[in-house]
Amino acid sequence: MPLNWKRILLLIGFIASVFAIGYLLYFVFLRPALPPTEPIVNGNVNLEPGVLPSAGTNVNIPTAGNVNGALPGGVSGNVNLAPPELPSGSEAPQAIAAGGLTQISSLTKNRVSQPILASDGIDSYYYDKTSGLFYRLTADGRATPLTNQTFFEVQGITWSPNKQMAVLEYPDGANIVYNFSTNKQITLPQHWQDFSFAPTGDKLVFKSLGSSAENRWLAIANLDGSNAKKIEALGDKDATVYPLWSPNNQIVAMFTDDAGFDRQNLYFLGANGENFKSTLIEGRGFQGQWSTKGDRLLYSVYSSTSGYRPVLWIVDAVGDQIGGNRRNLKIETWADKCSFAENDTIYCAVPQNLEEGAGIFANDLDNSPTNIYKIDLKTGFRSLIARPEGNPNIDQLYTSQDGRYLYFTAKTDGRLYKINLK
Repeated sequence: MPLNWKRILLLIGFIASVFAIGYLLYFVFLRPALPPTEPIVNGNVNLEPGVLPSAGTNVNIPTAGNVNGALPGGVSGNVNLAPPELPSGSEAPQAIAAGGLTQISSLTKNRVSQPILASDGIDSYYYDKTSGLFYRLTADGRATPLTNQTFFEVQGITWSPNKQMAVLEYPDGANIVYNFSTNKQITLPQHWQDFSFAPTGDKLVFKSLGSSAENRWLAIANLDGSNAKKIEALGDKDATVYPLWSPNNQIVAMFTDDAGFDRQNLYFLGANGENFKSTLIEGRGFQGQWSTKGDRLLYSVYSSTSGYRPVLWIVDAVGDQIGGNRRNLKIETWADKCSFAENDTIYCAVPQNLEEGAGIFANDLDNSPTNIYKIDLKTGFRSLIARPEGNPNIDQLYTSQDGRYLYFTAKTDGRLYKINLK
């Protein structure tokens, strides 16, 4: 007698349906409730004995780093160092920075361009695009013109070390060197770009970008454009070359090339074709800044390990020591948001929150309120200095030489502000 497969399949389907319905009834009505979980505060509560806490928002913690050129570990421990949220109105701003909410003073009414500490170490110089004038600004907010000469629509400003001169770059490609002491100016070729002064203030390093790849060079010249000297052919790689004359007069520029998906080699160039060592940098989007003595380089890069957020590093960058003592500072911010107060001390504006990809899309994702941290580069010890009232997104900062004031520009309104450190 032949089997009735249709009935057999219907019977199997019926049995499977009974089991499925039974399981759903158990899951919905009879399954034991899970024990409630404890809320997590800063990621470190109710841990079992012997379990290490996860990285949280703690501050004043020494940052261990790799030394002697050893490759550092992953950057998964990077933090934005945001303090815990406080209820609205529960904290009054302090007049002097002491790690909490801190008063800020607006020193300008208009947006300022590329302010810098004045030659006296206390006042500031800045350019006001609205009036087209350069000003000297005292710590109490009194502004006086550096010169009566008007400069319309200046796009780029590079100050000399003694602050007496500056290279001014215009949108149409015009470049001039202006001397604020003599009120005289010198015109430079339009195809020269990205300037940096020698520490002596008498020479410039720059990119000479001709119309073809064969006519693109890194070069140095006198301030009047004379005695131009080719240093390195740029070809089509000018975007990865960084003119940045070191304070010790040893390095005039750097350039990068690929060393893998998340790594690059950083090369150092001298004015006379010196064959310096290179060092490895763990990411892309390089931004660099020399220490005051020129023996170390602070830089930021982003990588897949950091979620493409910028991370600060420090490395030796002089002579045979190039590449030594390379350390991840475990702080997510850009090098351009930091400033050296002394050779071993930096102040940094650290975003409270950085979205993934902020290193790549800085123009769109650099929009978080920032806190100010002081970092000891010898020990890696970092401390929260201030949470500026109003939650500004700090774009640039620097301190007075006597350590009394910290000046910064706010990205939102472009004004220059002051915080009292003492």
